[in-house]
Amino acid sequence: MTDLSKVSSRRNEILPALAVVAGLAIAGAIPASAQSAESFYGGKDVKFIIPDGAGGGYDAYSRLLARHLADHIPGHPRIVAENMPGASGLVATNWLYNVAPRDGTVMGSTYNTLLTEPLLGDTAAQYDPTKFEWIGSITTQYNACMVWHTSSIKTIEDATKREVRVSTTGLTGNSAKMPLMLNALIGTKFKVIAGYTSGGMRLAVERGEVEGICGLSYDTYAAANPDWLQNNKIRFILQAGAKPAKALPDVPLLASYVKDPKQTAALKVLGVDQDVGRPQLLPPGVPKYLVEALRTAFNQTMKDPKFLADAQRMHIRPEPMTGERIEAELRKAYAAPKDVVAVAAKLWPPAVAKKKTK
Repeated sequence: MTDLSKVSSRRNEILPALAVVAGLAIAGAIPASAQSAESFYGGKDVKFIIPDGAGGGYDAYSRLLARHLADHIPGHPRIVAENMPGASGLVATNWLYNVAPRDGTVMGSTYNTLLTEPLLGDTAAQYDPTKFEWIGSITTQYNACMVWHTSSIKTIEDATKREVRVSTTGLTGNSAKMPLMLNALIGTKFKVIAGYTSGGMRLAVERGEVEGICGLSYDTYAAANPDWLQNNKIRFILQAGAKPAKALPDVPLLASYVKDPKQTAALKVLGVDQDVGRPQLLPPGVPKYLVEALRTAFNQTMKDPKFLADAQRMHIRPEPMTGERIEAELRKAYAAPKDVVAVAAKLWPPAVAKKKTK
């Protein structure tokens, strides 16, 4: 055999061996991040920050997820839920962005209405939603207006004829901003009564202090006050969102009352809040392998029979959105034309707006 033939023969022996080694390396790399996440989370506690008070809708959804998520996180850490209410979720969201450890040991939820607050110019919103590490969302949250069954208000048109008192927690929440937006858009006469707790705003309806609530989703009542739905104690008169909620097929949509193209475009920008619904997140800067581990765990939880049975018991209907899709939806909203954003800011004014320059 010539030297050249020997070299060629030797090369033919080496290449398959290298291919095997490379294949093993690739195969070994697949579970590497999971193995690293397992090493990190094994024996640890993960703090789950809930921006709502006990008994609220976000509290119910967050605790539902907290009960099952650890079963799918490598290392199975203990998840410890902690309520941090204040300013309709703003206190917790600012804390998660600016103060919380960025090592994967803290996660949380945020109010969906806070997703667009920085875009609209809220100077109290000290965070950039496009920089959070989004884990996922259990379901959409399409806002609706309801009144107590004893109210003389039967339709949204009735709410344009006289004052209708509605309760809310603070001026940054859906239940404050939606009725005020409707006043500007279609001439309703909602009067917002603020200062209640999450549970207190619903008690105010039962006690007759107000006639209803405008800005919570059907699913919120399903989770927190299922008896209201079962016993027909409340009447829905309007809903937002691109399509009717499955449980409210005959309740009119806000979009059907809006004809101006700019206002329609602005409502689509604001609609990202409702599409995303009940989001969970990690602070910015958490290592990517931990982000991926929690995203995978979230996606698996959404298919877990134990989770689904627990959700059904709570009258919750999961319509999950992945963390990747939340990121994409937020990037799209934040890329909207400035004139459309300006209209959105007028319809859904920020709680603490930027000062006008002289």
